[in-house]
Amino acid sequence: MSALFRDLQIYLETEAEVVDFGRALAGHLPLGTTLYLYGELGAGKTTLTRGIAWGLGHTGAVKSPTYTLVEPYGDLQKPLYHFDLYRLGDPEELEYMGIRDYFGGQSLVVVEWPERGGEFLPRADMEIRLAVKGQGRHVWVNAYSDIGVECLTAIRSVLGKSFESSVESGDAHN
Repeated sequence: MSALFRDLQIYLETEAEVVDFGRALAGHLPLGTTLYLYGELGAGKTTLTRGIAWGLGHTGAVKSPTYTLVEPYGDLQKPLYHFDLYRLGDPEELEYMGIRDYFGGQSLVVVEWPERGGEFLPRADMEIRLAVKGQGRHVWVNAYSDIGVECLTAIRSVLGKSFESSVESGDAHN
């Protein structure tokens, strides 16, 4: 089996596990990484972002920037920009707000509802899809760049059996 992985499936049983997964992910995201988060309302996209922000050293609340479109966390080990495009009226609005400036390589960018950004968003390094299953969340992670593959490979080794056992037991496939 290759030492590099392009995808991962896990089942997270609780909100705390979603946050912990975000914290673990944060430790392996180099500057310049772009993450796209997909899932229905309430699937855990903002909860995962909270874990990432906390993993980078943020100590306060993390809420979805639904009405402001972006929430900057510039005081962290690595600056983080959290976008929520759910209420975006027209993808062209992103051009007017200078969206390209956020993807310059000196920060991490997390985008909820990226499908609403159309051609105005660059390709993601990693995409994470979350779906409600029972009380937990089924999570699919796909890497689309060298940065994404390196991050995913590191995350798999860190997660170890604690998360992988959920997939093997079949929880993540139903």
